[in-house]
Amino acid sequence: MSDKDIGFLPVFECHGLVGVLSERDCARKAVVRRKPLESTPVADIMVRDVVTVELTATFADCLRLMHRHGVRHLPAVERGKVSAVVSIRDLLSETVTHQTKIISELERERLTIFTSTA
Repeated sequence: MSDKDIGFLPVFECHGLVGVLSERDCARKAVVRRKPLESTPVADIMVRDVVTVELTATFADCLRLMHRHGVRHLPAVERGKVSAVVSIRDLLSETVTHQTKIISELERERLTIFTSTA
């Protein structure tokens, strides 16, 4: 994970999602317990109760699920197969982009109002 700069991995077995593994899981379940990561099976430290989201879910749906379950990543599934992972960083980036667009539109509108009344 470190070599590839990846902080989250879905774990599959027989083509199905059986868990997820994050950097936090490694730190909390292996390093803190002084288990050597090189020899610790993923199954020993992964999260098995995975919260997923359908690809048709909205931004608000994802945010609500993440907040309710205290997770930072949501595997997105389509027809039972993981096709992407949505992170809290993805949602934050989308929020910033959206807010920037709204601010620009409001500033344009304000300029239009002030220049048309002068």
